[in-house]
Amino acid sequence: MKNYFAILGLSIVLVGCGSVKTSVDDLAVSHPIETALDLTAVNNDRVPVTINPGRFTTETVTYRLPRVVQGNYSVSDFGKYVDDFKAIDYDGNELATIKVDDNTWTIADATKLDKLQYYVNDTFDVETVGGIGGEEPFSPAGTNIEADNFVLNLHGFIGYFDSLKNAQYAVDVTAPADFVRTSALEEKGTKVSADGKSMTTSYFGQRYFDITDNPMMYGKLDVEEFMVGDIKIVLSLYSPNQKHTAESLKETIFKMMEAQKSYLGDINSTPRYDIYLYLSRGGENDPKGYGALEHHTSTVAVFAENESSESLKKSLVDVIAHEFFHIVTPLSVHSEDVHYFDYNKPTFSKHLWMYEGVTEYFAQHFQVYEDLVDKSSFYNTLYSKINISKRWDDAMSFTIMSENVLDAPYADNYYNVYYKGALIGMCVDILMRNESDGNRSMLSLMKELSAKYGKDKPFEDDNLIAEITAMTYPSVGEFLRTHVQGDLPINYNDYLALVGLTLGETEVETNYIFAGGQNIIFDGDQEKGAIFFSPMALNNSFWKAQGIVAGDVIKNVNGRELTLINANDVIKGMFEWKEGEEITMDLERDGKPVLIKTTLTKAYAAGESIIEDENATEAQKVLRTAWLKG
Repeated sequence: MKNYFAILGLSIVLVGCGSVKTSVDDLAVSHPIETALDLTAVNNDRVPVTINPGRFTTETVTYRLPRVVQGNYSVSDFGKYVDDFKAIDYDGNELATIKVDDNTWTIADATKLDKLQYYVNDTFDVETVGGIGGEEPFSPAGTNIEADNFVLNLHGFIGYFDSLKNAQYAVDVTAPADFVRTSALEEKGTKVSADGKSMTTSYFGQRYFDITDNPMMYGKLDVEEFMVGDIKIVLSLYSPNQKHTAESLKETIFKMMEAQKSYLGDINSTPRYDIYLYLSRGGENDPKGYGALEHHTSTVAVFAENESSESLKKSLVDVIAHEFFHIVTPLSVHSEDVHYFDYNKPTFSKHLWMYEGVTEYFAQHFQVYEDLVDKSSFYNTLYSKINISKRWDDAMSFTIMSENVLDAPYADNYYNVYYKGALIGMCVDILMRNESDGNRSMLSLMKELSAKYGKDKPFEDDNLIAEITAMTYPSVGEFLRTHVQGDLPINYNDYLALVGLTLGETEVETNYIFAGGQNIIFDGDQEKGAIFFSPMALNNSFWKAQGIVAGDVIKNVNGRELTLINANDVIKGMFEWKEGEEITMDLERDGKPVLIKTTLTKAYAAGESIIEDENATEAQKVLRTAWLKG
């Protein structure tokens, strides 16, 4: 998962359930659990769902929707969105059921059970903060039900029986015949209704994990399919106002994934990868948790439709690249907690530093390695992560935090996996290069772990650091024991120095309300009720290029009057401006009007960042080249 809007970098993916002991009822089921969703029969913004499990041999059975799903380290409680839950016997009568908690129902007289029937509300309509610190599911893990679009994260519609955890699933989805439908779940056929108005598509899942791991999107979609090497990429876009097209985004995704494949080399890849992209209008009933949720062969992403084309492309590179790198970890390298995932009472692995941190590090490192960004941009990204990481508890053990990530105080430190976690990956990468004369790396270590384990063989959580130490060098083991298991903060200068880098003054990218760091470029006059540019604004390259003068009073921003009363709201909107957007600003200078009408370009300011040490030795320079370019 990667939440782009709230923290500019958030993600995690958990992978599938392995085999468990077969129960009597597992053996009793001779056919898949038959499930049906009817998108043509939406009732009060709810989709009707039918579950036919076959005959049971026990008097009582338990049915659940997930409390927690793979990919999201928070409680989602998908059972909260179920209405009118009914158990029907073979004579059409309703059986007694008990709702045990938000996600769990028990059914008595289960030997008579023919099917379950219920309605499912969508989660997009009720989001407040998109699941970030709240109870609603994170948008890319959620569901959408509207006239022309259905986001079908199936874990929000279909549950599982405790006694049938190994059962296969047959899924029928009925929708208007003119709907575009995309899914990576195995398709078994289609059937058109007698009147030609609807079509039922049948899918198959080998186990419940396949249901949770293969999202679908139905509706008025814009779909592009293209090849990246031997991978078929399917991009399914819903842009409600048609502001963006799949065709306009295809080239960006192609170049990004082509570079990722080159970076990964011989790590096995999936033959097909689906990207489901939902663009939110930003209204009251629209999703607000922008980012993505990863699956084995797909990702669901939610972004704002009002983003400019360039801004959206940048978001896709930042977020989707991260999700695709999850094919390395935890998809290929993961612990037993991940492999044998419990959707109701999960336990969590100690190694978020690897699952999320190393994945985020790869998502940044591959860009400089494959010449998508220059070295200075990469250095600035690392420097930013160092600064932001210190907003959380820098002396908290990462392994303890990971294992207790749903509980206080650890839950509040989760986001640091995308900052300090990525920096842990950087340090190990540099150590590996240093110990091997540039020949081994973090990526080569992950390849070795992938070869040793792979998607079907989990490692033992408590043994991983010892195994990595044995596979690498004492310095790597010491680093992990001290700074990952232990709680000693990392002195990043020690590791940057190995590759001839240091901290120094340089030009760093900023936004449109700051001039480096926390130096805001506006000031206010309480008596006059005016907001004006401060002298600090001239340190911001964008505003300096517009010819602004310190003391210029800002009257209107994009046609909206700026006052002391609404300043926070208007300036917050400026904080979200993206390169490529058209903006206007009305100023007053010495009593005369001045109009700024321009297209946003990148803004820079002088500040501290990571720079190349002019006194670096030749050996340090050689190691730096190996680190950055292989």
